[in-house]
Amino acid sequence: MTSSFASTAARPRLPARRIAARRVAILTALVVALFAGAPRGVAALDLSQHRLIDLTHAYDETTVYWPTSPSAFELQELAAGHTEAGFYYSAYKLCTPEHGGTHMDAPVHFAEDALSVEQVELERLVGQAVVIDVSASAAADPDYRATADDVARFEAAHGKIEAGTIVLLRTGWSARWPDRKAYLGDDTPGDASNLHFPSFGADAARVLADERGVAMIGVDTASIDYGPSTDFVVHRIVAAKGIPGLENLTGLDRLPPRGATVIALPMKIAGGSGAPVRVVAIVPR
Repeated sequence: MTSSFASTAARPRLPARRIAARRVAILTALVVALFAGAPRGVAALDLSQHRLIDLTHAYDETTVYWPTSPSAFELQELAAGHTEAGFYYSAYKLCTPEHGGTHMDAPVHFAEDALSVEQVELERLVGQAVVIDVSASAAADPDYRATADDVARFEAAHGKIEAGTIVLLRTGWSARWPDRKAYLGDDTPGDASNLHFPSFGADAARVLADERGVAMIGVDTASIDYGPSTDFVVHRIVAAKGIPGLENLTGLDRLPPRGATVIALPMKIAGGSGAPVRVVAIVPR
């Protein structure tokens, strides 16, 4: 399956090749800026003008998974202690479903023959980010779905969302982690029929995917579809365009509406429909 950050809308847009070149130029400039001032021959990052912000929940026994998940995070000790030779050694075995904790949904999660985790282009996983804040609306309505009007209001205040942007939706829900009932709206094991949490709505997803040609979307709730969804229309809209989704993010309140660079590198699972991901934002001071 081929994909492009360029929209299929009728109005003129930059060719995909120019969009990719622009993204490479931005990332190159960022790397040069981070390494500026390092002594010759010393490979050191100069982060004095930037902050690194972790947007990832740690994995442990409290990690939130979808209620119908057959298992959760397991960490089994294989070794931990001093060897006969006198040095310390530890090793563990881990087991986790793809979709739980801070993770990425690959397009194949909701689109047949679409890209699996290891096939998602690196250019989609690293890029400039915008944060659309709907936390006030979500506080008033736990089933709130971000709308095309929310996107329009953001653009009126902060400028148009460019093709290739990573769009993050801040609902404020990460403050409820890891309380499953507060975070999901219900904590009945094996039952996903009574969930309540905010996320993207279909019209916002269509604007971002079809008209803006974004690289990736993400949210600080358990799904890029809102809790009561049964048709998972947002997943289907973005997957059809080859757009991955980030779920269960945290720390979005620490990011500016514009200006952050996001790096979201999932575990490279061949054929995977999703994977745990460490998401980091680089923010100018």
